[in-house]
Amino acid sequence: MSESTTQATELTSQYINQVASDLERNAKEQERVTAEITALQEQLAALKRDHTVLVNMQQALGVAATVAETADTDSATVPSPRKKATAAPGARKQAKKATGEQPAAKERSATKPAAKNAAAKTDQPTLVELIRRHLAEQNEPRSAAEIATALGQAHPERGIKTNVVRTTLENLVARAQAQRTKQGTSVFYTTANLPGPAAPKDGTAG
Repeated sequence: MSESTTQATELTSQYINQVASDLERNAKEQERVTAEITALQEQLAALKRDHTVLVNMQQALGVAATVAETADTDSATVPSPRKKATAAPGARKQAKKATGEQPAAKERSATKPAAKNAAAKTDQPTLVELIRRHLAEQNEPRSAAEIATALGQAHPERGIKTNVVRTTLENLVARAQAQRTKQGTSVFYTTANLPGPAAPKDGTAG
């Protein structure tokens, strides 16, 4: 083999190693950005839920204000001529009942569900909080698939997916809020508070 051929082979090998290194960094950066996007989407969804609850409460309070204004207007109305007033005493009682009691009951029934929904939605934890809480409760490493399965069973209404859980875990690792260990081709995660326990030998890939 000539010297020029040897140099060309070495140069090609260097390029291959450089491209492989760049691809690895690119993949890690994509995972990090994807995790941040997922977290921001969760924050946006929470803000939208809070906005809906606040709008409902504002509408309910607006109905109460309108009823109060209507009652004040009715009380300030000039009395009708004496003949018409004496002719329908029952009509005044019915009008008073309609404007005073029924809207008040409607106001209470509209405000209570809105306040209840607001309390229920604001107490719902994010996916990041669920994952961190789950890791803190474990005594040994868990794969992303195992964590996704456990959280999906505990919160079926959330529709938790394994790839989203894995991305969130990688984001926690990047922020030193979780630890990652490898056993062969399998990846396992633990909370950052644990002193790096070894991954189980019979685990499945995450």
